[in-house]
Amino acid sequence: GQRGRFTHKLTTVLLLQVLWRWWWSLLSLRRQAMAGSSSGGPGEQQQKHRGKMPPLPDGNKELHSPLVAYGSMLGLLLSCPLFVIFLWFTMVHMDGSVTNFWDFIKQHGFKELFNIWPKPSAIAWKLILSYATFEAALQLLLPGKECFGPISPMGNRPVYKENGVSAFFVTVVTYIAIWRLGWFNPAIVYDHLGEIFSALIFGSLIFCIFLYIKGHISPSSADSGSSGDVIIDFYWGMELYPRIGKKFDVKVFTNCRFGMMGWAVLVITYCIKQYETQGRVADSMLVSAVLMLTYITKFFWWESGYWNTMDIAHDRAGFYICWGCLVWVPSVYTSPALYLVNHPITLGPQLSFCILLAGLACIFINYDCDHQRQVFRRTDGKCTIWGKAPSKIEAFYVTQMGETKSSLLLTSGWWGASRHFHYLWEILAAFFWTVPALFNHFLPYFYVIFLTILLCDRANRDDQRCYSKYGKYWTRYCKEVPYKIIPWLY
Repeated sequence: GQRGRFTHKLTTVLLLQVLWRWWWSLLSLRRQAMAGSSSGGPGEQQQKHRGKMPPLPDGNKELHSPLVAYGSMLGLLLSCPLFVIFLWFTMVHMDGSVTNFWDFIKQHGFKELFNIWPKPSAIAWKLILSYATFEAALQLLLPGKECFGPISPMGNRPVYKENGVSAFFVTVVTYIAIWRLGWFNPAIVYDHLGEIFSALIFGSLIFCIFLYIKGHISPSSADSGSSGDVIIDFYWGMELYPRIGKKFDVKVFTNCRFGMMGWAVLVITYCIKQYETQGRVADSMLVSAVLMLTYITKFFWWESGYWNTMDIAHDRAGFYICWGCLVWVPSVYTSPALYLVNHPITLGPQLSFCILLAGLACIFINYDCDHQRQVFRRTDGKCTIWGKAPSKIEAFYVTQMGETKSSLLLTSGWWGASRHFHYLWEILAAFFWTVPALFNHFLPYFYVIFLTILLCDRANRDDQRCYSKYGKYWTRYCKEVPYKIIPWLY
C-alpha cells in the first residue's frame, strides 16, 4: 500500500546516501594512502612542480578522516559480495521488488539471508573455468597489431596486442552457434546464475589474494609497491601492470576479456532464456540488449583507447578493479536485462524506436568524444576537429625521474564543452537501455545510479590526478573548460 511505497522510497534514499558517502570517503583514503606508497600511486602521487602550487581547482579538498575512509573501505569489502547475491535473488525470485524482499525478510527473519545464499556448484565452476580458459586462449592466440600504452610513473611503457574486436566476434558467434547446433543450452547459465555469482565472489577473492602476494614477491615491473597496510594494498592493489609470464596481461583479462565480454555473453543468455520461457523475445528486451551489445562492441572497437584510461594506466590491480570487473560487472551491469527476463514488457514499435534511436545517439557521441581525443593525441594536435584546427594548452610537468616533459590538453570540440563530457553520454546510454523496464520497480535502475556516482567520483579523481601532474596548467585548463561533466550545470 501507500505505507509500503513510502518505506521503499525512504530505504532507496538512505541506500543512495550511504553509497555516496562511501565512495567519497574512499576517494579521500586513496589520495592519502597512495601518497605514502613507496613507489608512488597509480596516478594519484603528487608530482613536484617549480614554485608555489595555486589553490586546488573547484574547491576540492579532503572530505573525510582516514578512519572514516578506512571503515568505508572495509564496509565495501564486506557489503559488495552481499549486494551481488541480494540483487540476483531479488531480480529472479522477488519480482525485482525491494519491497517484496523486505516483506520476505520480515516474514522469515534475517537468518534466512544465509539460506538464500547459493552454494557454488560443480557446474558453476565448470562454466566459469570453461569461459575463462576460452577467453584467455583468445587473448593469447588471436593475432593483433602491437599497441603501446602510456608511459608509466616509473618510465615503463606497456605493450599490448590489439585483438579485442576479433575476440568479441569469435565469442559471440561461438556462443550462438553452440546453442543453435544443440551442443549447449545457454539457459543453463541462467538456471545456475546464483551459483555462478557465488563462485565468482569467492574465486575472485582468492584471485585478488594471489595478486596481493604476487605484488610482494614477484612484481612484473617497477610500477608496484606497498602502502604499508594490508587492507589498503589488497583493496587498491600492489601492481599497476601485473602480468603472468611476459604475454598475459592480467588487467586486460579481468577488465576486458572476462568482465566486458561476460556482460555481452550474459545479455545474450537472458534473451535466449526469455525466448525459451516466453516463446518470444519482447521488444523491451530487444531494445535493451541491442543497446548494451552496441555499447560493448564500441568498447572493443576502441579497446586500445581504453588502455590509456584511468582503469588501466592509473588504478592498480586489486579488489577495487579486478574483483569489480570479475564479479560486479557481470552481475550489476547486466541487471536491467536480468529484470526483463521475467518481465516481457511490450513497448510498441514507436516507443521502441524512440528509445533505441536515443540510446544509439548517446553511444555514438560517447564514442566520438573518445575518438576525437584519441586522434588529437595520436597526431600530437596536428588534426582538425569539426573542420578547424583544435585549440589546446601545452602543459609541462616533471616525472618522478626528474625529467621535464609536456602534454597537450584539448580545449575544443566535445572537450570544450566539459572536462569529462563523454561521461554524460555514457550515463544517458545506460538510462536508455534500462528504461525499457519502465518504472514499476527501482532496482533495475540501480546500475544507472551506481554509474552516475562512479563517474562523478572518477571525474574528481581525474581532476585531482591532473592537477597533481600539471599544476598551474591544469588550473588554466579548468578556467577555459570550467564544467566537469554537464555544461552550464556541473
